[in-house]
Amino acid sequence: MTSYSEQLSDWVSGLSFRDIPADVAESTRLRILDVIGLALAGTATDFGESVRRATIAMNPAGPSHILGTGESTSVAAAAFVNGAMSQALEYDDTHNESIVHMSSPSVAAALALSESRPITGKQMITAIALGSEISCRVGSVAPGQFHSRGFHPTGLFATFGSAYLAGYLLGLDREQFTNAAGIAGSFASGILECWVDGTQSKFLHPGWAAQSGIAAAFLAGAGTTGPRAVFEGRFGLLASHLQDPNAARNFARITDGLGKKWDSRKASLKPYPAAHVIHPYIDALLKLRSLHTIDPNDVQEIVCPVAGYIVPIVCEPVNEKRRPKSDSHGRVSLQYTLAEALFYGRLGKDAYQRTARENRSILDLADRITYKVDPTFPPPGQFKGLVKVFLKNGASLEGIEENNRGSAENPMTREEILAKFEENAATILAPSATRALIEAVSSLETSNDASELVRLSIR
Repeated sequence: MTSYSEQLSDWVSGLSFRDIPADVAESTRLRILDVIGLALAGTATDFGESVRRATIAMNPAGPSHILGTGESTSVAAAAFVNGAMSQALEYDDTHNESIVHMSSPSVAAALALSESRPITGKQMITAIALGSEISCRVGSVAPGQFHSRGFHPTGLFATFGSAYLAGYLLGLDREQFTNAAGIAGSFASGILECWVDGTQSKFLHPGWAAQSGIAAAFLAGAGTTGPRAVFEGRFGLLASHLQDPNAARNFARITDGLGKKWDSRKASLKPYPAAHVIHPYIDALLKLRSLHTIDPNDVQEIVCPVAGYIVPIVCEPVNEKRRPKSDSHGRVSLQYTLAEALFYGRLGKDAYQRTARENRSILDLADRITYKVDPTFPPPGQFKGLVKVFLKNGASLEGIEENNRGSAENPMTREEILAKFEENAATILAPSATRALIEAVSSLETSNDASELVRLSIR
């Protein structure tokens, strides 16, 4: 039987830009822009600075560059630091079903490789589109089951997308692609213990996935071998990470409709720098605040019905979620996030500052936000939000968002995406440089040198 990794290798081996649907190519361009903006914003964070310093200390100068600062380093190191910085604000896109942050590893890997060899704009778009697609599909074999076990899907599954992406740009053959995927299985990693104490290691995972995918592709190209049944095998990724024999696994999700049905169309861009499953609750609450001029002091309680799978991600333990120890801690808290959003009436790039996390009014409001599991709520794939606001005067209000804003069913406009990019890029770049980047990405498929995007992203 042909393994799933071999079937992916067959697909990637024959893929070209003309096989990418126009809407997928356009979405890929916007996601490239989004990730570059997020990496630039990430350079201004303490986390981004620590990753930059460590990367430069560990690696010699090389052909690739760190976005924003322009320091040179190796291909793999540049992919690592740029991928990590792009998640520093928890603001990068998510595939709804697998909950994989698909674009930050793909874009970081492709940009780093573009500086090491000639890569056209069409090749870059194709590579990022296929890498993101594979990350989504592999992550959808057992959706929702990894967070509950303490694994971060991005660290596990985006590694494979990055490996195929890198192999495509390196010109690997079918056999080498399959070996690269097998090798990537040994590099796939990422635990979520950082959610307990508010530390930052989760933000490293997109960078680690990008770096590991590149390493797997180079190793396979040099002759290193890896297991063909890396996904479905006796000791493959799913067997090793989901050790419950009764855990549902749908391996057909990896290849069914490959090249015809694009899973990446079901990936959501983020209007807020928070865990994606919280987004529909934020929108529902902010709409109520605007429509009814809600004063946070008048709120008796806010009840949020939720899907059961999000409870260990953003709802529990309640005491941790109501008193986040850091900005990263707050970004995965339903209770705290809604409290800050309602208090200020917004949740932007500057959210989760220490002054907000220590604001007694916001913390008191977080204590009045509760959740209850609603078995009628949809499984991973649709992020639905419902808030019930009970006021001290006895009145009650209800707001619902069936689909998160930024999803295929409730998309952000191009103007909203560009405005988000401009706000993030302004951390480092002048307005003229920001406009030049937008123009370069918009016309990327006509470019003979995709590395121009890196040069335009350096102050």
